[in-house]
Amino acid sequence: MNKNNYIKLAKQSASKQIFELKKINKVFNKSFIKAVESIYQCKGKVICAGVGKSGLIARKVSATLSSVGISSFFLSPSEANHGDLGQIDKKDLLLVFSYSGNTTELTSILKYANRFNIKVIGVASKKESLLIKASDIKILIPSVKEADPTGMVPTSSTSITLLLGDCLAVALMSKIKFSKERFKVFHPGGNIGQTLLLVKDIMVSGSRIPKIKITSSLKEASNKITKYKLGLAIIMKKKLVAGILTDGDARRSLRYNLKSQNLKRIMTSNPVFISENSTASKALSIMNKKKITSLLVTTEKNINSKNKKLIGIVHIHSILQFGIK
Repeated sequence: MNKNNYIKLAKQSASKQIFELKKINKVFNKSFIKAVESIYQCKGKVICAGVGKSGLIARKVSATLSSVGISSFFLSPSEANHGDLGQIDKKDLLLVFSYSGNTTELTSILKYANRFNIKVIGVASKKESLLIKASDIKILIPSVKEADPTGMVPTSSTSITLLLGDCLAVALMSKIKFSKERFKVFHPGGNIGQTLLLVKDIMVSGSRIPKIKITSSLKEASNKITKYKLGLAIIMKKKLVAGILTDGDARRSLRYNLKSQNLKRIMTSNPVFISENSTASKALSIMNKKKITSLLVTTEKNINSKNKKLIGIVHIHSILQFGIK
């Protein structure tokens, strides 16, 4: 075969699939709206299921839902027939994919769901199929022509099913007001997540901040440092930061029996602050440059103020934990 024919065949296949995928618009109806609302309102997990190629689609849809913050996992109907049905709770929702809708392996899982009143969203192309009949919400995918030379191999059918799954996820993202901030929370290990990660996402805040009054004793400050395990205590004076006392400062002072030492004399004044909206990468850069392990965090509008409001602490261990280098 002429090598140029490969490109010709690939283009023909792509054109067929693009043409068939346009039929997806028929799916966006009341059933689609009900599916989005039901997934959004689900109090348990969204369990995606399917067999064969449809199983692969179900895995991908489940992974996409999880990545945007919707609790989901994939369940193989074949494995479910051998004990895994126990993974399904009454609060869960089943999202089942089968292009034909008559896959025999689905029988047990659908009977189980119907018996225990577990909501089922069925995605299939045949209106009279087993899956559609057993589903509470019926999503009919248009019949499409496969894009291979025989017209038999799942190509266009898997593409349009996957497209439907992605469209469900996008509609849900709008419903839950998904944003870049939420994306980085669910993707802390990925390159995009690392790039987007802000100081406020990883800082220690609230009651976990080791604060101590400037009038406290060195022993009290040392105990505070030990308890909170951040290697420092924040010295406060009238609700404002007066300075910081590190573990090293405290140990050196105790070594010389300066137990009555005034914290003001041994603390580090003018500690380094960073804005909550700064990137974690920038925080790490500042720490490396100044050879310190923590930064105090304040609000964006307060960063240039003389009396900065303390809202958190970002520690180098937290940054490294997310793989930022």
